[in-house]
Amino acid sequence: MEERLQKYMASCGVASRRKCEDIILEGRVEVNGIKIKELGTKIISGEDIIKVDGNIIEPEENKIYILLNKPKGYVCTAKDEKDRKTILDLVKVKERIYPIGRLDMDTSGIIILTNDGEIYNKIIHPKFEKIKTYKAKVKGTIKKDHIELFKKGIDIGDYITAPATLEILKISKDTSEIIIKIHEGKNRQVRRMCKSIGHAVIDLDRISIGNITKNDLKLGEWRYLTKKEIDYITKI
Repeated sequence: MEERLQKYMASCGVASRRKCEDIILEGRVEVNGIKIKELGTKIISGEDIIKVDGNIIEPEENKIYILLNKPKGYVCTAKDEKDRKTILDLVKVKERIYPIGRLDMDTSGIIILTNDGEIYNKIIHPKFEKIKTYKAKVKGTIKKDHIELFKKGIDIGDYITAPATLEILKISKDTSEIIIKIHEGKNRQVRRMCKSIGHAVIDLDRISIGNITKNDLKLGEWRYLTKKEIDYITKI
């Protein structure tokens, strides 16, 4: 049966379907020896030979879902052109996996890795309401007025965020500890939101994705998701 090339690539664990589209447009994919540079191509699994970056890809029969507690100092990519440490240096499995979303190099916290290209949007897209919760330490004193600003959405320059939740944990002389909950995932969004209200982030840690939490998972450690967690992230 015919299927779209990007869907097949996602089923092979190359990347999310959206990222696979980018890989096609970059000219990194061949079908039966012919380089493909545009979307819309359909293939027949088991008959056509598909290569990405010169390597033949085949569907991953064993879908895996991993939760990593990322330390600072690692980038959330499979490969890095600047030869920086990547989160795949921390997770050694035989399957070809990639991260769902990303955390900045200077941000710690949990991130999901998988070879299931169909679940990307179910975690990332706001319509599925997977709330991402962060614990942050920021400069200065956060006030109750800021809570209302977050509820309305924050102008971060090129974008006004969806309503978010801000909770004050602790106020010290020069810093504040807070909890922020968002269901979007714009680039450096939490840091930009805090900066927009005049409070630069000192430390940022993602502590949960929906109802999936780090619990006692230490920095640099990873585990497979439980069946209950897998059901949660794969349901529509």
